[in-house]
Amino acid sequence: GSGGGSAAGTLPPLLGDGGKRLPQAIIIGVKKGGTRALLEFLRVHPDVRAVGAEPHFFDRNYERGLAWYRDLMPRTLEGQITMEKTPSYFVTKEAPARISSMSKGTKLIVVVRDPVTRAISDYTQTLSKKPDIPTFESLTFKNRTTGLIDTSWSAIQIGIYAKHLENWLLYFPIGQILFVSGERLISDPAGELGRVQDFLGLKRIITDKHFYFNKTKGFPCLKKAEGSSKPHCLGKTKGRTHPDIDQEVVQRLRDFYRPFNMKFYQMTGQDFGWD
Repeated sequence: GSGGGSAAGTLPPLLGDGGKRLPQAIIIGVKKGGTRALLEFLRVHPDVRAVGAEPHFFDRNYERGLAWYRDLMPRTLEGQITMEKTPSYFVTKEAPARISSMSKGTKLIVVVRDPVTRAISDYTQTLSKKPDIPTFESLTFKNRTTGLIDTSWSAIQIGIYAKHLENWLLYFPIGQILFVSGERLISDPAGELGRVQDFLGLKRIITDKHFYFNKTKGFPCLKKAEGSSKPHCLGKTKGRTHPDIDQEVVQRLRDFYRPFNMKFYQMTGQDFGWD
């Protein structure tokens, strides 16, 4: 069947089946939350077709237009879901309006993780690329003596989930956004994937039979990767060892995030147990 989510005449019509469609579901966040794991796990499902690389359409490439974006998508058959993930969308001011104008019905998925460990993970990633950056401690505080936290540092900023979510709720009903626990994605991948499959209206095909826990990595891995018979763990950039951060700094950050976390639990109706 043809027909995309777009108004007639905006884009060339789709050819029967095996055409490229605009995504009906997008993993919009968050950086270092577990978005790559979620996408790789989801791709095991025969009815999920996803873009491998992050398109960054709604934040960096929007001027290229929807036809360019659609062309990046894999071909799908009737009944298959087209997906992409770009974790920076969640914190991009313009993204909600832009996605909404593509299709008000787009399903959104946010993988969230304890903001403190997320910030440390974010810093760890930067450190692996630029070993000479300042310490985590010095970047955290505007002023170490007063203990004032620098909320302009993106590693801190991203974890203020309640604030970013407010922006999305101006354009999307809360029921159209699924919040996946980054922690549970590791401790119970099949359970979280069950929620995701239900949300996407897919049969629950991905179950605990698909996973084994890799003790070395501290991660669940797939017994068989998509389109392969070999077991598959995420790449070596995943599950990096975090540097030791002064406990007092960690505590200070926990206190800082607490009210925002509580508000986020209220907004989503989910307690993520971060405190």
